Amino acid sequence: QLVESEGGLVQPGGSLTLSCSASGFILEYYATGWFRQVPGKEREGLSCISRDDGDSFYADSVKGRFTISRDNAKNTVYLQMSNLKPEDTGVYYCAIGPWPSMRGSEYRYWGQGTQVTVSS
Repeated sequence: QLVESEGGLVQPGGSLTLSCSASGFILEYYATGWFRQVPGKEREGLSCISRDDGDSFYADSVKGRFTISRDNAKNTVYLQMSNLKPEDTGVYYCAIGPWPSMRGSEYRYWGQGTQVTVSS
């Protein structure tokens, strides 16, 4: 089971860190991705991190603002988000799979999602 931390309401320009914790999985054995879903739009891959060397990848829309990281001791992957914009609003999901990818179809297991709203 994957569980995202609670999102919330953030003002534009603000920051928020999401966590993805796992039970029944050892996250360091999987690549982890973060995705965002907005009603009426396709699910967007935001960032992913590889399972072994921890290489990280970012969508252009979040590059320089979001940082993905993992804490193997806590079996948790984080998504640090800064300089948030209203267009970052959406439901955020973490997912795990065999290799890092921005395509959701590459991931086998998904969290339940958490709402992030960026608004003044």
